[in-house]
Amino acid sequence: MSKADERRSDLRADLIRLAEGQIARSGMASLRARDLARDAGCAVGAIYNVFADMNALILAVNGRTFARIGAEVAGAVTGHEALPPEQRLILLARAYLNFADKNHHLWRALFDIDLPDDAAVPDWYRADLKRLFSHIAVPVSQIFQDLAGKELDLMVRALFSSVHGIVVLGLQNRISGVPKPQVEAMIAAVLLRISKPAIS
Repeated sequence: MSKADERRSDLRADLIRLAEGQIARSGMASLRARDLARDAGCAVGAIYNVFADMNALILAVNGRTFARIGAEVAGAVTGHEALPPEQRLILLARAYLNFADKNHHLWRALFDIDLPDDAAVPDWYRADLKRLFSHIAVPVSQIFQDLAGKELDLMVRALFSSVHGIVVLGLQNRISGVPKPQVEAMIAAVLLRISKPAIS
């Protein structure tokens, strides 16, 4: 690697670290190229030599956030493999809720980023999201043993969306009026019912 490539790599790492810190403190809307350049000790134009635009930088931060969530949810079920799959889903969902609660701005940035309609989502970003969903897919495949491929993927995404929606409303406590313990109870109520047959 040349000296120029090393400097570019170091600047990229610095910008991601600084952007992550700013988002964590004050939210995605507070991120400003001029402030980042000042803190990184570079010109504003240097940012755009490393990232195509600010959205690309936010995506890089989000990639780190996905990895952190993945580690948290994986850790939540480690050592609990003998539990029924519904119980493991509850552990995964609780870990997701706790991460969102403790890292609210970084978590919101995963879903609040506003990409142009013609902007392609990077393959690595989709892979990171798929890796997160893979933790959910294990117990879901054990509950719905008749599902595979796209149908299993759809069920995983549907369950994630259900839990995510509860978490979003739960963390907007001023609006929903639902305290965190009740949010956990709501999630458990949904996940414990998914394998129960409907009453006709």
